Amino acid sequence: MAYAMGPQLLDGCVLAVLSHGDAYGYILTQQMKSRLDISESTLYPVLRRLQRDGLLTVYDQPYQGRNRRYYAITPVGMAQLARRREEWAQFRDGVEELMKEDVQHGQTYLFG
Repeated sequence: MAYAMGPQLLDGCVLAVLSHGDAYGYILTQQMKSRLDISESTLYPVLRRLQRDGLLTVYDQPYQGRNRRYYAITPVGMAQLARRREEWAQFRDGVEELMKEDVQHGQTYLFG
């Protein structure tokens, strides 16, 4: 079963990948796709929005006679990533608490 990924979570995931180092579009897409069910057509609008909002910068670098467009996280992007990580931890903990089972009674935690 696939779960819908909202824009805030998707933004956070992109920022998290780029916090490890600059990446060009194809590599970034492959890193995201290796963990999430996401398409390139979804990712590029996210990258443009993050750039527009000042969370990423973009630069071109020559590679085998053509340019590759690289994305780099900005200090503002790093601050946003820290906020997204805090929000994710709270959300994840809440969902885990709701989904926890009472092992003794084999029932959902809240309804046991």
